[in-house]
Amino acid sequence: MKKTLTVTFLIFCFYSICQDSLSVLFIGNSYVTTNDLPTVFKNIANSKGDVVTIDSKANGGFTFQSHVNDPVTFQKIHSKPWDYVILQGQSQEPSFPYAQVNSASLPYAVQLADSVYANAPCSQAMYFMTWGIQAGDPQWDSINTFNKMNLRLRNAYIRIADSAKASVSPSGPAWKYVIDNHPTINLFSPDGSHPSYAGTYLSACVFYSSIFHKSPEGGTFIGSLDQATATILQHAASITVLDSMFTWKMKHHDSLTTVEFTYNATSQPNIIQFNASTENVDNLTWYFGDDMFSNDQNPSHEFIFDGTYVVELVGSGACGSDTVSQVISIFLNQIETLNPKNIVIKILNNQQLLISSNIEFSSQNIHLFDLVGKAINFKLIEDDPNSKLIELDFKNILFLRIHDNKIDFTKTIYFQK
Repeated sequence: MKKTLTVTFLIFCFYSICQDSLSVLFIGNSYVTTNDLPTVFKNIANSKGDVVTIDSKANGGFTFQSHVNDPVTFQKIHSKPWDYVILQGQSQEPSFPYAQVNSASLPYAVQLADSVYANAPCSQAMYFMTWGIQAGDPQWDSINTFNKMNLRLRNAYIRIADSAKASVSPSGPAWKYVIDNHPTINLFSPDGSHPSYAGTYLSACVFYSSIFHKSPEGGTFIGSLDQATATILQHAASITVLDSMFTWKMKHHDSLTTVEFTYNATSQPNIIQFNASTENVDNLTWYFGDDMFSNDQNPSHEFIFDGTYVVELVGSGACGSDTVSQVISIFLNQIETLNPKNIVIKILNNQQLLISSNIEFSSQNIHLFDLVGKAINFKLIEDDPNSKLIELDFKNILFLRIHDNKIDFTKTIYFQK
């Protein structure tokens, strides 16, 4: 009996770890309601073992501005702290001339995203990057084919996402992949604009990968499609999203707290200025690798001894936590070790170093660092047993170190900028 209980517990834990549970609100128009996109997305997620709660506010022909002018849209957004709120403009509006988009679409698209974040800071606004009309839009030359309009929509939605600090779900690029590689699969309804069931299924697979950061491949829900077609569409969604997540500006729903940092030397080589870049962070802690710490945003820190230090920055907030670390090397007094090895350094043409010694040494034991301990790459030009000629693309103060079982030599080199 004890063995049976243990096995049951392990199975339960495995299932809990693998399962995701998210809430998603769709704000859009007839591209959302056609074939009930939210429900198809939910069924795909369920077939992959993930749980999703869905709702929608979709009105035929609605633009971003239409939604901003409709109080019901904001009631939906503020009805609960959604994990994701999907935002879609009218199918043509992002493809129009830049000035028109800048005045009639962009401000309202950003306003909707701002409302999402105001309601729940840990929510994600995600734009529904739609597809070009099958025959293009004849209103003007820049969008009069599917490819032209599709590309313009792609670029517009990325630009909108940049402005709103949001991500995009790239249905349009997935549609292009299928049209180019599997032209017998018809993604369009008879009007050449709205999706067929295959088009809706493809977009739902794209949303699954965009939201869960997983491939929909292997999902058992295929709706009214045959298995071969569903498999092709699942694969198209997977490679479109997961191969280009940086392009689509995606963040996993449990990784919205982010920290990064840079560091710079000061006038004293042992005092380093650190600068943090954070998002959704309430508390910061720096660990400098020498048993010292700080809770300042941008601290300066004095290292007492030379050496190599792992500096770690930890941030936490309502949206989770994040940790980042970097290795830095400190040379305290710019020490020049004059030893009996008679090492001579000559600067040639302000871009080469000739290093000579009365004993043999290996080029593998030559190391160059900048003022904050970052390694500087160099090119070996001549390699004789007792001398090395190296070339580097660096114009500043640097540290040269030669270190092996025979030599431990450090020297400061001054290159002219």
